[in-house]
Amino acid sequence: MDIAGLSMSLSTAKLGMGVELAMLSRVLDTAEQTGEVLTEMMEQIAVPGLGEYIDIRV
Repeated sequence: MDIAGLSMSLSTAKLGMGVELAMLSRVLDTAEQTGEVLTEMMEQIAVPGLGEYIDIRV
């Protein structure tokens, strides 16, 4: 393989890795935002005092 071919091959691999890293970063950002939204939703539907006491009859 000549130097030009090797250079092109390495450049293509580097570009591919850069694209994969950018996609992974966006997926991580989306997952964090989804987690924050779910946390907010759970806080809004929580009923104060619910599950605080357990009535046991024997």
